[in-house]
Amino acid sequence: MKKYFVILAVILTACSGNQKDFDATGTFEATEITVSAEQNGRLLSFNLTEGMTLNALQQVGLIDTVQLALQAKALGATKESIANQRPDLTKQIAATRQQLVKAEMEQQRFENLVKNNAANQKQLDDAVSAVNVLRRQLEAQISALNNTTQSLNSQMNATDIQRLQVLDQLQKCHISAPINGIVLNKYTEQGEFVTIGKPLFKMADIENMYLRAYITSSQLARVKIGQDVKVFADFGGGDRKEYQGVVTWISEQSEFTPKTILTNDERADLVYAVKIAVKNDGIIKIGMYGEVRIND
Repeated sequence: MKKYFVILAVILTACSGNQKDFDATGTFEATEITVSAEQNGRLLSFNLTEGMTLNALQQVGLIDTVQLALQAKALGATKESIANQRPDLTKQIAATRQQLVKAEMEQQRFENLVKNNAANQKQLDDAVSAVNVLRRQLEAQISALNNTTQSLNSQMNATDIQRLQVLDQLQKCHISAPINGIVLNKYTEQGEFVTIGKPLFKMADIENMYLRAYITSSQLARVKIGQDVKVFADFGGGDRKEYQGVVTWISEQSEFTPKTILTNDERADLVYAVKIAVKNDGIIKIGMYGEVRIND
């Protein structure tokens, strides 16, 4: 009897050892961003190494800015030249206004003379006509000067827009990190000539990781977006660490089980991909295997 009891204990131990304490497995991913050049020119500086941790907006490189800086300076000088061409309305019409004042005084004098029968009507009509002519001349002069001013202001605005475009291009010569993260790959070196769209480096946000796992159709009813689940980072050799995870995405389409993925039902051919957000403490690495346990 003792012999049979030992055999039975071994069988039970083996069976319990094969029992899984997770519902699905997957690999850890991170949001990866490839930073490309936004201007053409020689890479004057590129202080970057693979594995370096960067903060968002931290400058890591600079593309030659000499030609763009000269363009901005030239546009500034052009604007100043146009501004100097704008007419001084008060000074330009001062003479005509003075003539009009004098003509109006003459008109008033002839009106008084006609009332006293000291001048004839023709003299008064001539004085009135002179006033009307000068008023029309003043209106035409003001209109022409305003049109000239508006035209020059439009030219100045266009120059301002061109200068802002150059300043934007200058800003894009400064290479900076778009997010907080770590440098995964470096594709170019200082001193090389880069063109718009050329990849410079790739970085990833490793603080906020995702476990991409696969669940069966029978498990689908137990999972929903926003649900809290338990995630285990698998370091191999039975060494695991538990994390709190949140389901952020569930695929709308099924797919065949990837060969590297284990599910609770290994016979399932069709599975659904899910993404589970995990806060990384610096231990989880991209591509590391992980396990997920669905909280009932």
